[in-house]
Amino acid sequence: MIAPRIMVVEDEEPLGVLLRYNLESEGYQVEVVTRGDEAEIRLQENVPDLLVLDWMVPAVSGIELCRRLRVRPETERLPIIMLTARGEESDRVRGLSTGADDYLVKPFSTPEFMARVKALLRRAKPEVLSSVLKVGDIMLDRESHRVYRKKSEIRLGPTEFRLLEFMMRHPGRVFSRSQLLDNVWGE
Repeated sequence: MIAPRIMVVEDEEPLGVLLRYNLESEGYQVEVVTRGDEAEIRLQENVPDLLVLDWMVPAVSGIELCRRLRVRPETERLPIIMLTARGEESDRVRGLSTGADDYLVKPFSTPEFMARVKALLRRAKPEVLSSVLKVGDIMLDRESHRVYRKKSEIRLGPTEFRLLEFMMRHPGRVFSRSQLLDNVWGE
């Protein structure tokens, strides 16, 4: 199974290192970015499965980046955890109203943070629990290894099936050749 990818936007280096360590220990692929503008550029190139976002990062604030992401079709459903020192009720309300799916105040409990990450990924990927994936008019049944388009079966070889399954699990995303080789062929 492909490890979920998580981007962490955090300008405090020790905390970024700690988050990376804890997330990678649970099997996630992690990218840590220290500036909001850099995160925005990277998110245009490749959308992760989850974004952990500090409110107070340089260049583009986390709250502004969250607002921008919610209006872009490719990131409007991206799960976002706001992780910040701003703990007033009005800050939490603003963060959630702007588009964060969860809000955790620093300092935080690592087990609670990890539980929130798992819960958001679980809700964001309900198709993992089902053997059937649907994107547009294409339906892929992982148990029977069959693919249908508009109720007509399409015959695919094993590699084609794995490639289509990978792409359907990440709709709207663009992958490089090396990413496809790593995730579909395991090279």
